[in-house]
Amino acid sequence: LSVDEEERLIRWLCAHLDLTTLAILLCLFSGIRIGEVCALNWNDFNFQEGTFSVTKTMQRVRTKGDPARKTEVQILTPKSDCSERRIPIPDNLMGLLKEHCVPGAFLTTGDKKAFVEPRTLENRFKRILEKAGIPDINFHAATRHTFATRCVEAGVDIKCLSEILGHADVSITLNRYVHTTMSLKSRNMAKLSGRFPLNGITSRE
Repeated sequence: LSVDEEERLIRWLCAHLDLTTLAILLCLFSGIRIGEVCALNWNDFNFQEGTFSVTKTMQRVRTKGDPARKTEVQILTPKSDCSERRIPIPDNLMGLLKEHCVPGAFLTTGDKKAFVEPRTLENRFKRILEKAGIPDINFHAATRHTFATRCVEAGVDIKCLSEILGHADVSITLNRYVHTTMSLKSRNMAKLSGRFPLNGITSRE
């Protein structure tokens, strides 16, 4: 998402606040995956410490030995040890998260048994984009990729960002998730040109 698109999306989400839009906001400001936010339980939040823990992910997987059910939703451990992580709660979401907290319940439903699966959240997100007047983009690119790019633009340490995203290697963060914007390139170019001003130098014919 461009900065303008992200700002429009955030305004729409805040104007229509519920557990679905709160979950999307958390993804925008933490970069967690769609399966991870769907599996989040309010017990994963430590408001005194100011962190939340990612220890599970939700996936729809193929069933074995049951022709009547081709797939089923499962809550699994993350794909790697690095994916299990503790993330600081974004300051701008702290109050909203505390307000909606239901101990022992899924974040996306406020219910201890009912959950929202990734495919459903993705579909809800696409409807939100349409209502907010933002071009269609998949959930992963709109939240995780955008979060990583904004962090780089803000000068966040890459090693720190890599750990927040749950990557085993910093190169994954740089090569797969970070898309440098032209404005960032321009600012970095300006740092160099600013060190060597050419004021007063005239061209030679």
